[in-house]
Amino acid sequence: MFVFHQGVLWMLIATFFFALMGTFVKLGGENFTPTELVFYRSSISLVFIIAIMKWNDVSYSSNYMKLHFTRSSIGFISLLFFFYAINHLPLSTAISLNYTSPLFLGLLMPLILKRKVKKWLFLAVTIGFIGVFFILKPTFENQNYFAGLVGLFSGLGAAMAYLFVTQLGQLKEPILRTIFYFTLISTICSGFMMIFGEMHNIQFEHILILLGLGASATIAQIAITKAYHVGNTLGNAGLSYLTIIFATIIGVVLFDEFIDWQTALGIMLIIISGIFASKK
Repeated sequence: MFVFHQGVLWMLIATFFFALMGTFVKLGGENFTPTELVFYRSSISLVFIIAIMKWNDVSYSSNYMKLHFTRSSIGFISLLFFFYAINHLPLSTAISLNYTSPLFLGLLMPLILKRKVKKWLFLAVTIGFIGVFFILKPTFENQNYFAGLVGLFSGLGAAMAYLFVTQLGQLKEPILRTIFYFTLISTICSGFMMIFGEMHNIQFEHILILLGLGASATIAQIAITKAYHVGNTLGNAGLSYLTIIFATIIGVVLFDEFIDWQTALGIMLIIISGIFASKK
């Protein structure tokens, strides 16, 4: 029972700071590309993680480098897609599409973790994707269909990444090492992409936004990795929907975002189906 409550606590911390990270991505998107934001988010987090690893005497070596590389590569692509969606869609819409990951988790678990899926899960997935339709419909009408699809694919990538995080947890890999390789590969890949893409100068007023992005992402990443190590995979996925609630409030208050009835209905359907899909 203690492990369950511990997982819930870590998920509460993770969801709040993920919503905060999305806020900094939205603010930073006015001056930087998604690739640049991924680089700054990852590189700042990498510095924090290295310092924490040294403090806790956690080594970099691992017997599961292939698994780390796979998880980190998929996580990087998902993160890039996610930041793109945030910069082109309302914050709550982008995060809702990213948080279709529990629906994908339910479908992918039999393939990757070799677990059986109950038949009612398919009903939950169907309801969830009806919610996706309601979210994407106004998105399509506003000519942001590409951003909507990118946001949806970020949810698929996140689901795959979390499954690999679960596997690493079962193999007793340290949480900090898992995060280290994710931030390292994300920093290298986004930095390489920046060389051949746009690079904007950092002004003094941008520093707090970038530091906030890196710090909030680090706290959220540590918390969610801890949650998936000690908690129930699908139970954690259900709690992750609190991020949507936090993001919706922030979007309305800070960015004056308007949520139409179709989007609101879609968000509710995704939340309901995700919680339903997360039950044992």
